[in-house]
Amino acid sequence: MLNDILSISFLISLLSGMLRIATPIIFAAIGELVTERSGILNLGVEGTMLMGAFVGFVITYRSGSLWFGVLAAVLAGGVMGLLMAFMSSSLKVDQTVTGLALNIFGSGLAFYGYRVTFKDFVSENLPTVQTFKVIEIPLLSRIPVLGQTIFTQHMLTYLALFLVFLVYFFLYRTKYGLELRCLGENPRAVDMRGINIHLYQYLAVMFGGMMAGLGGAFLTLASAGLFVPDIAAGRGWIAIAIVIFGGWRPFPILAAALFFGLLDSFQVQVQGIGIHFPYQLLLALPYVLTIVAIAVSRNRQGAPLSLGIPYNRE
Repeated sequence: MLNDILSISFLISLLSGMLRIATPIIFAAIGELVTERSGILNLGVEGTMLMGAFVGFVITYRSGSLWFGVLAAVLAGGVMGLLMAFMSSSLKVDQTVTGLALNIFGSGLAFYGYRVTFKDFVSENLPTVQTFKVIEIPLLSRIPVLGQTIFTQHMLTYLALFLVFLVYFFLYRTKYGLELRCLGENPRAVDMRGINIHLYQYLAVMFGGMMAGLGGAFLTLASAGLFVPDIAAGRGWIAIAIVIFGGWRPFPILAAALFFGLLDSFQVQVQGIGIHFPYQLLLALPYVLTIVAIAVSRNRQGAPLSLGIPYNRE
């Protein structure tokens, strides 16, 4: 059994699974990073991912186009983000309450829409769609181990990794990114410079919603090929936790997402090779260690100073 774990094939499967499992979390966490940098705490990521997963699946099922489904999921996430921005930025509703309400709304609406859309199907004959195919990058995919893990993935996985670099460049190398970060730290100073705070917050929260919707689309269109009511399985909450664990910085957030993906992939692989161990404990392992990681980083170092505090112009 130990020889199986130490084999090259196990390592390749482990790392490949790590990237696939981490992909939807990377999307959601990077979107939440931008949202929180604007001073808005969006706890509705889980519900937004479910809406993206549902809408993306339905549009793909009806149209036969995976990319139409992805676009629809992104738009659905953007609408959820728009609701969050309107409630938190314009109406100044408590952001924690709003986020939790969006979770309930998103999960309930997705489940209701699924039952209405596919009311003629039974549990033994669930509707499915063809998922995205794995794309091998020429030459790079032939690199031993590395090529078979990093360069043999779904297109959406490549997009997720690219977005980490893009968001880093935006936040730390552009004027607009600097203004967004300042907004999360001191909105009054940004307001005094004549910058439209509401516009920045609306765009940031909508971007976060779109990324969560895209993460949900990955679950149905690149991973499972079907929709079930609990398909997000807490990944939205994990994304929020990873933003904290990553210190509100893109690359540590990426590392944290990959860490979670590695743990989840490990429990899948060891079950696959027949290790006799309570699988319930293995399933819980990634979530337990994520809670431990958050507890270790409880000082919230790097958090925007005005995070979750509505700005009222005097």
